[in-house]
Amino acid sequence: MKISYYLKYSKFARDYKSAGFAKLIPSRGPSRTKEWRRFRIILDQTDKEIDYKDLLIILGPQNTKGVSVLTWTYLDPRKDQETWIWLPSLRKVRRMSQSEEADPFLGSEFTTEDISTRRWESETYTLIGEKKFKGYTAHSNNKPYQKDTDCYVIEAKPKRKDWYYSRRIIWLNKQSGAFVFADIYDPGGRKWKTTFKNHVVWENGCIPHNLWEGENQFTHHRTTIGFKENHIQFNSDLPETFFSQKTLMRSKW
Repeated sequence: MKISYYLKYSKFARDYKSAGFAKLIPSRGPSRTKEWRRFRIILDQTDKEIDYKDLLIILGPQNTKGVSVLTWTYLDPRKDQETWIWLPSLRKVRRMSQSEEADPFLGSEFTTEDISTRRWESETYTLIGEKKFKGYTAHSNNKPYQKDTDCYVIEAKPKRKDWYYSRRIIWLNKQSGAFVFADIYDPGGRKWKTTFKNHVVWENGCIPHNLWEGENQFTHHRTTIGFKENHIQFNSDLPETFFSQKTLMRSKW
């Protein structure tokens, strides 16, 4: 699980840039698409306190353009992460509380915790077994992914009491440790959501995401997060000063 965490936050590189889109697809009615950019700097080798800093910026549509989320994660798992959100319509930076990590991120089927704040220390884990993943057909392009991938199957339970989910059944690629799929159960024990993530092996050996999909099993609302592979960059010498509240308040991206 720690290896999976390192892959999720690109901790195999000094810094990371990406761009893409999030398509929100309700069970009825028109879909909505949001474009985003993301930046991250890894400091665990150079800083005695900070693990990494992460900045996510929404580029469009116009009504959400400029909304930005900045997260500082500390090496000490007992120390709460600090998360700030910039709301351009209010011209205000607001610090987010831990309870808001359970909220849908910009109306998607992913929570803020899913996107940027879950740490591997946030859960306890039990190995259920080792199985071949049956495969996943993406809603966005109807393509099959990860068929017959050898996986560890793990039950993850949140350490927080009365949290928004009771457990996750996670499939991890045995070879790389990369997250493949999860069934997520609500506090009452009912299967609530499914999440799929696909990874690609980069030419420098890094293993970034290139597709996320989530579906609510009750409402059948879906979210697809796509990555523009020509915008994925590693080790581009991002300065730490970039990850500040001042950067959050930029109006042009």
